[in-house]
Amino acid sequence: MNTGTRITRRLQISGRVQGVGFRYYMQRTAQQLDIAGWVRNRRDGSVEAVVHGSPESVAAMIAWAKRGPAGAAVTKVTITEDGGEYTGFVALPTE
Repeated sequence: MNTGTRITRRLQISGRVQGVGFRYYMQRTAQQLDIAGWVRNRRDGSVEAVVHGSPESVAAMIAWAKRGPAGAAVTKVTITEDGGEYTGFVALPTE
C-alpha cells in the first residue's frame, strides 16, 4: 500500500452502466485497490463516482471504469479533479 500522495478524481460514466451491477463491482474493485470514495447511479442513466487513493490505484480504478463489469457497455468516462478526504468506499442513493 502506498501511504504517500493521494489524489481524488470524480468520474462520470456513460453508456449501459445501470442494471449491470456496476456499483457493486466498483465497490469490490475499490476495496482491492485500496480506493476510498463513493459511487451512485444518476437519474440520467449514468454512474457517478469519486475515487481517492494513490495515483497508481486511481489510474487502475479509472481503467476499470472504462471497461466496467460484464454486461456493461461504457461509452464515455469524464474525469475531473476533485478534493476531499475519504475513508471506505460506499454506494450512495441515486441522485
